[in-house]
Amino acid sequence: MLCPMPLGQPRLHFRATDSTNARARELAHDGALHGTLVTATEQSAGRGRQGRTWSAPAGQALLMSLILREWHALLPLAVAVAVAETAGEAARIKWPNDVLLGGRKVAGILVEARPQEGWAVIGIGLNVAVDLDALPADLRATAGTLGRLPADLEPTLATLLTTLEGRLTTRELDLLAAYRARDALAGRELRWADGKGRAVGIDDHGRLLVDTRAGRVALDAGEVHLSV
Repeated sequence: MLCPMPLGQPRLHFRATDSTNARARELAHDGALHGTLVTATEQSAGRGRQGRTWSAPAGQALLMSLILREWHALLPLAVAVAVAETAGEAARIKWPNDVLLGGRKVAGILVEARPQEGWAVIGIGLNVAVDLDALPADLRATAGTLGRLPADLEPTLATLLTTLEGRLTTRELDLLAAYRARDALAGRELRWADGKGRAVGIDDHGRLLVDTRAGRVALDAGEVHLSV
């Protein structure tokens, strides 16, 4: 059973830091409680998957990392669904870790788990009120925003924590159904490092299913790109 303690308490907020995930990992290693939240107004070395950085103007994006001591077997899916539900009805999930609005990335998720040490850290960057013109030039074509105001950061955080708390206890079948309803890749032609094919959904373990000329494959890690 998941820990009953509420998510977001205690909370450590930085005006500026290198990475909320780095700070959260340190706290987890030192014994921080389930639900401990790290947030920042600005971060200089926010990390995404594949070693990428996460860039956002100060005070315009929700930058957070959450420590869990127990978690859902399908934790990455639970987080993605919660973030998408917070972003709105039109939000879609691009496997495995991006949330899109109108085809543009409004959120990135990085889950780092150390089961042998008894902790997981959920890193989320959500463009709540980002001025897209203020982003680096290479991000403007693909980044999106919720179009809210900076004053909406805290209410959005509260909604996300409440939604995530519910999704962390959702039955697996219901969680899979919620994820599949927001799947941005189903039916799309994809390519990745070792091949290409048509996405047909996710399996019950959260793996991406792709039909290729050689048959159906299940991808459990890595990165995929839409074929042009």
